[in-house]
Amino acid sequence: MAKCSCFALLAALLLNTGVQAQNPTLAEDPVLFTVAGEPVHVSEFTYIYTKTNGDKADFSRESLEEYLDLYIKFKLKVRKARDLRLDTIPSLREELAGYRKQLADSYLIDREVTDRLVEEAYQRRQQDVDISHIVVKFSDNAGPEDTLRAWTKIMQAKAALDNGMPFEEVARKYSDDPNATKNGGRIGYVTALFPNGLYNLETAAYTLPLGQVHGPIRTEQGYHLLLIHQRRPARGEIEVAHILARFDRSGGEQAAKARIDSAYQELQTGQPFEIVARNWSHDKITAPKGGYIGFFGINRYEKSFEDAAFALKKDGDYSEPFKSSIGWHIVKRISKRGDEPLPLVKARLTHLIKKDSRFEMARRAMIERIKRQSHFQEFETNYQNFVGNLGDDFLTYRWKAPNPPSSEPLFAFGELQFTVGDFADYLARSTRKRLTLARKSSLEEAVRSLYEDFVEECALKYEERQLEKKYPEFKALMREYEEGILLFEATKRAVWDKAAQDTAGLKAFFETVKDNYQWKERAVVSEYRLKDSAKRLHLQLREYAKTHSPEEVLAHFNTDSAKVVFHRKRTFERGRNELLDKIPQWEPGALSISDVNKRDKSIFFFKIEEVLPPQPKTLDEARGYVIADYQDVLEAAWVEELRKEYPVEVNRAVFESLIRAGQ
Repeated sequence: MAKCSCFALLAALLLNTGVQAQNPTLAEDPVLFTVAGEPVHVSEFTYIYTKTNGDKADFSRESLEEYLDLYIKFKLKVRKARDLRLDTIPSLREELAGYRKQLADSYLIDREVTDRLVEEAYQRRQQDVDISHIVVKFSDNAGPEDTLRAWTKIMQAKAALDNGMPFEEVARKYSDDPNATKNGGRIGYVTALFPNGLYNLETAAYTLPLGQVHGPIRTEQGYHLLLIHQRRPARGEIEVAHILARFDRSGGEQAAKARIDSAYQELQTGQPFEIVARNWSHDKITAPKGGYIGFFGINRYEKSFEDAAFALKKDGDYSEPFKSSIGWHIVKRISKRGDEPLPLVKARLTHLIKKDSRFEMARRAMIERIKRQSHFQEFETNYQNFVGNLGDDFLTYRWKAPNPPSSEPLFAFGELQFTVGDFADYLARSTRKRLTLARKSSLEEAVRSLYEDFVEECALKYEERQLEKKYPEFKALMREYEEGILLFEATKRAVWDKAAQDTAGLKAFFETVKDNYQWKERAVVSEYRLKDSAKRLHLQLREYAKTHSPEEVLAHFNTDSAKVVFHRKRTFERGRNELLDKIPQWEPGALSISDVNKRDKSIFFFKIEEVLPPQPKTLDEARGYVIADYQDVLEAAWVEELRKEYPVEVNRAVFESLIRAGQ
């Protein structure tokens, strides 16, 4: 039906964004058809055709002809909507603006910041990096003196390295990492993502040359010197079970070795690993579970344990006994998993990245890029004059923006200028932040912080205005959504509302097609439902209900203190109820089989009280179906009117060029 086709097209326009629009030159993009002289180019048509049909977009003649007719109808309705000036309706303009804002955020933040960081993190996760580091820490709110003190110390460490002192000794002497006294700064193999605040260190570890000391590298922790030993393909995660013979539990290393050897001998004779683990392992947590540990990745356990586990080549393999700091082990590989394909892990990585400080760093970098490319210009004198005229009430809820607003320029992104009055309006909208800043900042510091926030907000506004120029697919999506809104509103007025409200027209239409709406054979039934707590009465209830009325059944089984049987009368059409359809012959008195309600465990069955033969439906009984069919008639008539009002011309030669050979 036409209505269904329109809904399918609208859904595709509003929801499907998986195919990128193209931006060919006019010579490469001929006009496929025109509506009252307005051209629709091949690129637009093939973009929508491919996006809507997905894998079924085979560019066959039949498929293209069908979709061309559908898209012409769509464009006719959109043209009518524009002539009716539906695109000026405030509510529709607000809806479109809201969608544009949402889509713009996706392009500005997701494409330039989130997607880039996710792709970067995913690629880094394909490798493990073996590193050592020296860190001299300072706090997040460190002042210039603390920062300088840390810088001086890290440079002393670097000088010691340059003079030939071994890295381990320098780390033990200078590093603020408490583990450095034991490990000499050797962290070992790690993988992305590094802990929050260490993005710069991670970037260095994955990008700088091996075997050299790099730095100082500044992170949120402090200053680092980094030595990159090796990079290897990422180990991923492995699922294991183990058997442990502890030193302290078995009387020393020799006794532990004897115990693990005994366990190993049992495994060699074919005894299941789970049974051996239960009988021999000292690990109280895993032994009852057959030694099962679960999945783990690098740097979770001791190097000896990790190396032994990841050295196993196949699922089901187990190691020879090996020693760790706590005892002797045998480890069995159950399964192994590497990093999943990016589409499967993207949501999880996105969540992690948006909580990481790297996200804010990348967002700020994007703002700086916008400022640089737009030739950002500030009018510092006007800013200082504004700040100088602020009263003591600025950091209170009583402050109001000056009226009338100042038109003096404050800054500009390209030709887009923002005034002192715009800034004052922003400050008035930022009462909560003004009050927060009042507790820890001077007036000048508070205004500067708010000013920087305002600059960022305006930078994004400026960039939003460039999206149609920079991203052809963004322009296409906005066109599609706008036309989808107009299609919906125009169809609602011309078809859907008219079909529902035109009572006389609906009745007249029904009289011409009423033979199309027929009831099949129907059964008027009693539904009896018995509480789970009274299911012992089930067979008695069925037997009694065969020969008694609903009133007699309820009177017989229910008492003043307890209702165990519930009844309601219902009517079902043949083919609409599974229990009734299993009754061989519909006739009064016939019972269905019983069934159990999964939610409350009640038992229920049906008794046929009356059988209604096939008969025509009334308008009220068929109203939903009649309205839907009436809408089809109204829409078809509307489209014919639009074809007369707006001539359509199809370039058949161009259309023929779209058909793929053999289709």
